[in-house]
Amino acid sequence: MTPDILRGAPAEASSAEASSGLPTELPTETSHAPSTSQAAPLDRAWIAAHIPHSGAMCLLDTVDAWDGTHIRCTATSHRDAHNPLRSQGRLASVCGIEYAAQAMAVHGALAGDGTQEPAAADRPRVGYLASVRNVEARVARLDTFDAPLTVQAERMGGDGNTVLYSFAVRCGNELLLSGRAAVMLDASGALSRNATITDNRLKGGST
Repeated sequence: MTPDILRGAPAEASSAEASSGLPTELPTETSHAPSTSQAAPLDRAWIAAHIPHSGAMCLLDTVDAWDGTHIRCTATSHRDAHNPLRSQGRLASVCGIEYAAQAMAVHGALAGDGTQEPAAADRPRVGYLASVRNVEARVARLDTFDAPLTVQAERMGGDGNTVLYSFAVRCGNELLLSGRAAVMLDASGALSRNATITDNRLKGGST
C-alpha cells in the first residue's frame, strides 16, 4: 500500500450486470447535491496546491460544488494519452477510484474535520484508502469517453482519524463507477503511534 494520500488499496471491483439494480444516483437518503453557492469554482492549480499530487498525477480539473458532506468535481485527464494511470494505452474503469480518492482529499482540504474553518490547514493530511467496498464498474474503460467526467463523493460518517465516503464517477448522465471507501487520515502519524505503543507493551512499559 503506497503512502500517497488516499491511494494504494486494491479495488474489489467487478463489472456490474444489467440486473444488479445499481442506482443511477447516490443513495436516496444522502443524495442531496452540494450547493454551488458555498464556494466559487476552484481550478486545477488550487487542487494541486491542496493535495499531495501535482503534475500529471493531479487528475481533477475543477471543483464545481461542495458543502460539508458532498463534493462534485470535473475531470478531463481521462482523455490524456500521457495519463500516468494508463496501462498498455488503456485507462481501466477502476482507475476512477483514484479520481474519487482525489475528490475526497480535496473535500477534506475544504471541509476539514468539522473543528476548523475550511482550508485552514497549512498542509494536506496524509492518509490511506483503508478499504474500498461495493465497487461496481459499468464500463471497462474511461478513456473511450470524450466528454468530461463528473466525480462525486459524499461523506457518510467518521471521526478525526477515519472517514467513510461513497463515490460515483459519471460521464453526462451515465454512471460509470460507484462504491464506498474508508479513509484513514494522518496515517503515517497513526502508524508511528501504534508502533510506539506496541514497542512499549513488549517492553512492559506504559502506553
